[in-house]
Amino acid sequence: MRNFMKKISLVFVGIIAGVMVSLNFSAIADKEIKEELQTLPIEELRTFSQVFGRIKSDYVEPVEDKKLITEAINGMLVGLDSHSAFLDSEEYKELQIGTQGEFGGLGIQVTMEDGLVKVISPIEDTPAYRAGIKTGDLIIKIDDTAVKGMTLNDAIKRMRGKPDTSIVLTVIREGEAEPLTFTLVRAVIKIESVKFKLIEPGYAYIRITQFQERTGENLAEAITKLYSESKVPMKGLVLDLRNDPGGLLNSAVAVSAAFLPSNALVVYTEGRTNDAKMQLRANPEYYLRSTGHDFLAGLPQSIKTIPMVTLVNGGSASASEIVAGALQDYKRSIIMGSQTFGKGSVQTILPLSNNTAIKLTTARYYTPNGQSIQAKGIIPDILDEDTDNNSRLLREVDLNRHLNNGQEGNNIRQKSALEEKGAESSKESKNKTGEKPKSHEPMEFGSSNDQLLTKAINYLKSGSKKSKHETAKANQD
Repeated sequence: MRNFMKKISLVFVGIIAGVMVSLNFSAIADKEIKEELQTLPIEELRTFSQVFGRIKSDYVEPVEDKKLITEAINGMLVGLDSHSAFLDSEEYKELQIGTQGEFGGLGIQVTMEDGLVKVISPIEDTPAYRAGIKTGDLIIKIDDTAVKGMTLNDAIKRMRGKPDTSIVLTVIREGEAEPLTFTLVRAVIKIESVKFKLIEPGYAYIRITQFQERTGENLAEAITKLYSESKVPMKGLVLDLRNDPGGLLNSAVAVSAAFLPSNALVVYTEGRTNDAKMQLRANPEYYLRSTGHDFLAGLPQSIKTIPMVTLVNGGSASASEIVAGALQDYKRSIIMGSQTFGKGSVQTILPLSNNTAIKLTTARYYTPNGQSIQAKGIIPDILDEDTDNNSRLLREVDLNRHLNNGQEGNNIRQKSALEEKGAESSKESKNKTGEKPKSHEPMEFGSSNDQLLTKAINYLKSGSKKSKHETAKANQD
């Protein structure tokens, strides 16, 4: 047995050393990091090989080498932060399909928290959204199987399946005494990235549900149609990023570029490698997928200057936070709603052999003024928690192993006085009435009962009236 363990140790140290050195030279350009990785942790690798050997020889049932190695890789990545992960061939393929706006499943963005699946955000117009799944829900059972003990990838695989098949999710929700049960029917998820309408002549509404490959083009088309439909000059625009979980970075730059001056800095990233240090600006080279036509070139000039309100909430994450942060820093738009999710880290997809890949956190996002989004999010200019109580249930900073903010003094979630007041008010109301929260029906963003949208339109109108009044007074003076 001792000789067997010794051989296993030597073989694994050799294999891992070879892999590390190979990765060292092919994937990392920075010289200092190369030198650092060349010093391998021999003792730790020996321990790893000993554990591997014991499992192979002593575990109650035979285990395939592939399973052990895959699980070890999974553990190595999951232990880093909430967003790094190993993608097998099926997951890698589905990730690529997902960015194109059509995939199978339930339509929820999830993460793992304390061994349970936690909902970051339901995607609009999907089975999960229509069933009433909410941000912050903890999924404890998938059909009759407990989630505890599953990996996130295992749970996601169980939730996916053939369209028109049923699945039962059991969730724990804050404020509910008993678990809630939802029966959902899987569907091919076709996400309409950009929705828009004219609220009334001169006032437009644009909603971005997710940042996909064609979001920039779709936004340009929406703006053009809105301008042509309005019988009066455009007076105000509401950009709705609520429950937008993010997506492609170049699409976030395109959306920002539609409203910002040419070449304005939209976002920059800081990481350890040269590739992780980027400055992305509002010009075509940073948002066009190829050297094709600039879809933003023909937009009306006033789109850069008309009054804007951008709506956000706790489900606004990643790319949507980049847009909101850029518009806020340039004072191009008033940000209204509740504090955003705080997902300000960059995940790079690094393809491996056998059509697999790793999703690795490689950098942090910073707004043009140098504020890190990570674990903090965007704090609105006008806070309004009353119209979006779900938004305070879950944010990046609440996740285990979340990456810190990277700026001293900002690593702890910043709660507003209004948020604290809202939480206390909700608790007091519940204690007085003893009633459970009412319907699980989701509020439709952009509808006539969307209170935050109504407030945004009223704000734009009051600003327009104030501007006219100030102009008239200045003329009198």
